[in-house]
Formats: sequence, structure tokens, C-alpha cells
Amino acid sequence: MKKYKNIYLIGLMGSGKTTLGKILSKKLDKTFFDSDQVIEEKLGVDVPMIFEYEGEAGFREREKEILKELVSKKNIILATGGGVILSKFNRDLLSENGIVIYLKSNQKDLISRMKNDKTRPLLRNGNIESIIKKLCEEREPLYEMISDFEVTTKNKRVHEIVNEIISITK
Repeated sequence: MKKYKNIYLIGLMGSGKTTLGKILSKKLDKTFFDSDQVIEEKLGVDVPMIFEYEGEAGFREREKEILKELVSKKNIILATGGGVILSKFNRDLLSENGIVIYLKSNQKDLISRMKNDKTRPLLRNGNIESIIKKLCEEREPLYEMISDFEVTTKNKRVHEIVNEIISITK
């Protein structure tokens, strides 16, 4: 079995990683972390501000450092940023240190969840439908490559997804 029994939730923005992670951590008695929130706490500024001043490359470097720190913890649930898997280094860190669960959402659901979200740097400039479509095309193969389990979220309630994750990680 994988080291530490940590559970890492991966997937596109809006797939439910943070919401599900918080509930899972209570049910499984694990500590919950959201990598974006940890970055914001450490820096004292929000993710959009980091993107604005340092660009995506600067943010990804900070994300990598935080991820190294988080995967060394024991008994955690980690909601990762949607783009964490863009780096091979990060993919390896996740794969080697816990159970990776890909929360697979369909594009239509993601678009409807994200259409009014002004906090996501990658959604600020352009047509949300085409941005989500492009992100799905780029990232889904990477999510699938490193996930130990894939959980489809379409037409499922939060508690159904939580119970599915609990049953596959026992």
C-alpha cells in the first residue's frame, strides 16, 4: 500500500476537490489541506495576485515547494490545484506519496460551476467554454496517467462521491 495512506484529490478547477476533501477529512479522521490555500497563507496574498505579479511560472514554482512540504505529512487529505499535474516532478511526488484520486467532471458541469467565478486566474481572459475545453484536453491525460482511482462526479451527490472514495481507499 502507498506510503502514509495520504489521499490526494486531483482534477480540474470546479471538480469539487476542496468541498469533497473537507468532508472526507472529517469522515476519515485525517487533516485537510488545500494546496492553493496553503500557498495563500504562506505568502499573505491570494492566488490571482501571485499570477498577476509572478505569472503562471512563478506560481507553479511556489506550488512545487508547497507540495514537497505537504506530501511529507502523514494522514492527510490534499485538494491540489488543478494545474499541479503539469509538472512531472509534482506528478511523481503525488504518485509516490499517497493515493491519487482523479475527480472527473464533464465540461458542461465545470462550465456551469465556474461561469460566475471571478477568482480563477486562468478564467479571467476569454471565453469560459473554450478555456475549460482546452484545459480538459491538456490536463485529462495527465490526471488519468497518475491517478490510482478515477471517480466520475456527473449526476452524483456529494455524499455519494464521498462514500465512493471511502470505499475505494479502504
